[in-house]
Amino acid sequence: MPISTKLTELATKPLPKVISPGVHAVIDWGTAAAFVTAGALLWRKNKRASLASYLCADLIGSLIFLTDCPGGVWKKISFETHGKIDPGVSALVASLPNLLGFSDERESKLFQGMGIGLAAVRSLTKFEEGSTNKETRRRAA
Repeated sequence: MPISTKLTELATKPLPKVISPGVHAVIDWGTAAAFVTAGALLWRKNKRASLASYLCADLIGSLIFLTDCPGGVWKKISFETHGKIDPGVSALVASLPNLLGFSDERESKLFQGMGIGLAAVRSLTKFEEGSTNKETRRRAA
């Protein structure tokens, strides 16, 4: 895990959980849309950064699409499981410039910033109240 995302998690862990499941979903959908936009804008300038943006958009969009929470569409995974996957997603986002060989280029800052932002959102989200499925909520209680 990149040090930046780990430090973000450590810094935000003691803070109150203020992000509701619905707001988390809006942030995830917005992040996926931002990565699609970045992919289109970067296509002519940096193909690796563009492809990394599309990969991030697909990963984040697919995860929220499959999550059982307000804003999820095909509710196949619980919101709690989504929360367990999020640290890996933020670490991958922040690591993609290194993995794809453009860490020395200006475009890498986008991925580092988004990775930090995703780690912060994850740490500030109330995952225990996220399920829209009554059975899932009853098991969590």
